[in-house]
Amino acid sequence: MSNQEDLVQKIIVAGVHDPRVLRALRQVPRAEFVPSDYVGRAYLDRPLPIPHGQVTTQPSLVAKMIEALGLTGSERVLEVGTGYGFQTALLAHLSVSVWSVERWSDVTDTARTNLASRGIPNVEVVVGDGTKGLPEHAPYDAILVSAAFPRVPTPLVEQLALGGRLVQPIGSGGAEMVMLFEKGPQGLTRRRAVIGAHFVRLYGAHAFPG
Repeated sequence: MSNQEDLVQKIIVAGVHDPRVLRALRQVPRAEFVPSDYVGRAYLDRPLPIPHGQVTTQPSLVAKMIEALGLTGSERVLEVGTGYGFQTALLAHLSVSVWSVERWSDVTDTARTNLASRGIPNVEVVVGDGTKGLPEHAPYDAILVSAAFPRVPTPLVEQLALGGRLVQPIGSGGAEMVMLFEKGPQGLTRRRAVIGAHFVRLYGAHAFPG
């Protein structure tokens, strides 16, 4: 088995079984989405450091969060927190289009380069405040937030389509519960807890200041 397949097997053991998610994991080499100094650790199921005190999300956690969205291939997706683009690439394989917002311009540049090198056409990465979403492209069928805040930012609720699903770590940063929400006529409803995890804080106009 290749190192990439070893990682997929670890993700299966962690409880991810959606065949579309597993297929995407086999098609997107994580080694192409980590800092060059960490390529040798790319297929470990661990977060890896990137600039500005951030880390890439642990692959099994990425897979569980994406699986919870229940993507069928027809969705328009908003991602908050691009990082180096690994999760973005997986979402692109599983949906019609992905808009991704990243706070740091240098991290955005790296993600764009990584995604372009894989020839992934249905992604747009934007520098900005992810807590504001991207209203110009709304509504979204699915939203994935890769940082922690005790509640879902109001603009993201507003930009989620009726019947749409949203996954976000709920907490203050450091020990969260990743939650799956669904939008109904009365607003956002918690559907289930996905997994406990440790995330960096979500910063922006509708989250932590900074």
